[in-house]
Amino acid sequence: MHLHIQPQENLLPDFHEHIKVVILGTGTPRAFYGRAKAGVAILAGDKTFLFDCGGATVDQLIKAGIMPQRISDVFFTHHHSDHNSGFFDVFITSWRTHVIADRVFEGRKGPMNVYGPTTTKAIISKMRESFDFDVNLRVNYNFSAGAGADIQYFENNEGIVYDQGGVKITAFEVDHKPVYPAIAYKFEYNGKSVVISGDTIPVENMVKHSQGVDLLVHESYNKTWLDALIAKFPEQTIGLSNPAKYHSTTLEVAEIARAAGVAHLVLTHHIPAPAANDEAEADYMEGMRDIYSGRITMARDLMAFDLS
Repeated sequence: MHLHIQPQENLLPDFHEHIKVVILGTGTPRAFYGRAKAGVAILAGDKTFLFDCGGATVDQLIKAGIMPQRISDVFFTHHHSDHNSGFFDVFITSWRTHVIADRVFEGRKGPMNVYGPTTTKAIISKMRESFDFDVNLRVNYNFSAGAGADIQYFENNEGIVYDQGGVKITAFEVDHKPVYPAIAYKFEYNGKSVVISGDTIPVENMVKHSQGVDLLVHESYNKTWLDALIAKFPEQTIGLSNPAKYHSTTLEVAEIARAAGVAHLVLTHHIPAPAANDEAEADYMEGMRDIYSGRITMARDLMAFDLS
């Protein structure tokens, strides 16, 4: 008997000798076609780490060739909805064993490890309680591993939060007020390093921890574009002007990359989201190369970067 089941044909290798960074989503709380909410996957050795998980994270993982069952460690930068609203799906899907064609993908046997700022347990534990009904069915009817229904929390705003198997992950505070605390992460493995900014205004901590990194994944907004939208829609001034209070402009991010001596700057969390073409992206980045001479990439969903 031949089973006509759709295969998962683009699976990434189980082991990565060097860091591989996959930008799962480049969007914001506002919905745009082709821009999923925030999420970055980093593969190193035999582990896959997830940084933030906005809506559609599971779909984006699968499109990237990363089965969700590989995720047992989730790192939150802060708790705006576009950074955590996909957690329910990530938690359940990573726990459930899945069969595709001739392959079995074993779900988590142990707890989900959740890292983040000191508000994390209070917020994510309430999410976890909200899907008790589903979890109880998975354990008692589907016989999923009981320990997989649990979460281990690791809260820290500053310092090393993970140091195993040659992977070191350091958290450091940024400024996204009124969201407090908010943090960024530095990821190091096999002589290479990546910083993921989360959401923030320019802070000295970003320059300090990004010194000489191979890849800086930083949020940004285009001030010229926002000002034009405010002029066009004055009745929306409050909503449109808010990003300036707790995000970084494209030119400010270029200055951070220059000051830190970053090898490659990747922009994400685009405000407003440009069309995914060279002309629009060049317009969005206007003026940045006058400040920072290194490589700049406007991230699109599912872009991947290999640091070898």
